[in-house]
Amino acid sequence: MHRLPNDAGEKMKIAMLGSFPPLRGISSYCSALSTAMAGAHCEVHFFSFKKMYPKFLYPGKNLEDDPTSLCLPRPFLKVSRTLSWYNPISWVMAGIKSHASVFHAQWWALPLAPIYLCICFLFKCRNIPVVLTLHNITPHESSRIFYGVSRLLFAMGDHFIVHCMQNKMKLTKIYGIPEKAISIIPHGLLAFETPSTTNRTQLRKALGFRPEDQVMLVFGTIRPYKGIDTAIRALSRVVQDLPEARLLIAGKLWQDWTPYQEKISRYGLESRITCVFEYIPADQVYRYFHACDLVLLPYQHFDSQSGVGSAAVFFRKPLIVTRTGGLPDLVLDPDAVVPPTDEDALAKAILHCFKTPFKLRKLTQDADIMARQLSWPHIAERTVSLYRHVSQKNRRARKTDFPHPVKGSGCDT
Repeated sequence: MHRLPNDAGEKMKIAMLGSFPPLRGISSYCSALSTAMAGAHCEVHFFSFKKMYPKFLYPGKNLEDDPTSLCLPRPFLKVSRTLSWYNPISWVMAGIKSHASVFHAQWWALPLAPIYLCICFLFKCRNIPVVLTLHNITPHESSRIFYGVSRLLFAMGDHFIVHCMQNKMKLTKIYGIPEKAISIIPHGLLAFETPSTTNRTQLRKALGFRPEDQVMLVFGTIRPYKGIDTAIRALSRVVQDLPEARLLIAGKLWQDWTPYQEKISRYGLESRITCVFEYIPADQVYRYFHACDLVLLPYQHFDSQSGVGSAAVFFRKPLIVTRTGGLPDLVLDPDAVVPPTDEDALAKAILHCFKTPFKLRKLTQDADIMARQLSWPHIAERTVSLYRHVSQKNRRARKTDFPHPVKGSGCDT
């Protein structure tokens, strides 16, 4: 039986499930969250993967670890990299061995469903409350299986964390989760190291940009929902008024690039678009953000907050986003939010930024404000507070289910 924390500030024991460096996935998020919580009234036991899932299920075709994405040892944080997709015994051991007050699972990838269903079920059987952070309420690409699996998993959740109000509304509408069982806790900053010797001019030159170029960055995996075609069409309009405009696209291909290349050729933009089609290691991310003047998130649809957006805020970069999911929460200026798939609105917003220096400075200042609001200590504090609420609620429920005998009740012994 698990031991509940007392009310005198005793450290809670938290078991967490997700991906951890040097794995990819959502490792940057998981390591930042668990590191911030460890010691803040919590002892965290993090269950990560030795092998997440077979290569044929991974569109990127490459599951190699990122050796540059590391997390330094921290007191009160234990990381067990024991889970393997092909070894159910490792799932069972994670579900029965941890002595935790709360189990917190980070849910984001359908291929991990059997592992998550097994481990969550075992924690529920042990009467340990289950908290689920939902990074994707709906799948990025159409999938009926995703909804069915999600319903099974969500049935085991005692409380849910989402990153924005739209997520909360969708979770209630699609899955019938009561609003009182859902908390909104934003996605924290994704921090990346920048060498002290970094020279922006040299970085831009290495990528083929001139000092006078106005560089926009689209960063991250290349997938249909990212709206890269919208960015290309918007650029074709922008260059008519701003010949120095350039677009930098950096990330691993998860789809065929041919349709995009056809658009680039049709608009005659070959010399204005620079593409880097590869996974960007953590220690190289700074190169792209420091080289750009403006970050674009032209997503067609999206449920949550963006890791790329969090990185942009960390680097204090001006952002233009589309009105979908939690993307608008990353900016303070309404002029920086445009409708999805609207290349005219995107082009207008881009030109407004570059033609009005004050606007670009303001968006940079806004990013600095957002960076303070999305600090991990603040997010950790809110998460730990939620743990205590869920744990206390579970404790009260157990007392109700198993009442103590009343003295003098006349019960036979």
